[in-house]
Amino acid sequence: MKNAIAAFVVGLTFSIGLVISGMTQPQKVIGFLDLFGSWDPSLMFVMVGAIAVHFVTYRLIRRRKSPLLDETWHVPAKKEITPSLVVGSLLFGAGWALGGFCPGPAITSLAAGQKQTLIFVISMLLGMFIFRILDKKMKFQR
Repeated sequence: MKNAIAAFVVGLTFSIGLVISGMTQPQKVIGFLDLFGSWDPSLMFVMVGAIAVHFVTYRLIRRRKSPLLDETWHVPAKKEITPSLVVGSLLFGAGWALGGFCPGPAITSLAAGQKQTLIFVISMLLGMFIFRILDKKMKFQR
């Protein structure tokens, strides 16, 4: 129960931060990504602030032997850049630029009840489902 409450508080804090920063407004995100048109640099400050906070707190937190609410750290072991990572990153970036959402802000934006957000989230989930099916088939063929 303690983990569920912590997860809820962290998720709520993250969602509030997304709303305050404007990351849930597709037109603001698309404006930020429109480098050669009407570029809106305001989200750059959000990202720089988030990177700075993460840079400092990650190093402090990782000094602990274990996380507060778990026995061990769950840090990715893979560090190599693979073709599938590059392709996935390009697809993510293209989807972000076209739709104005990435997964976290899209889910947060569902609370606004806008049809285009619902379509984006359904499409995102469908894409994840299709990937899972294709990924299983590809692993069997390797």
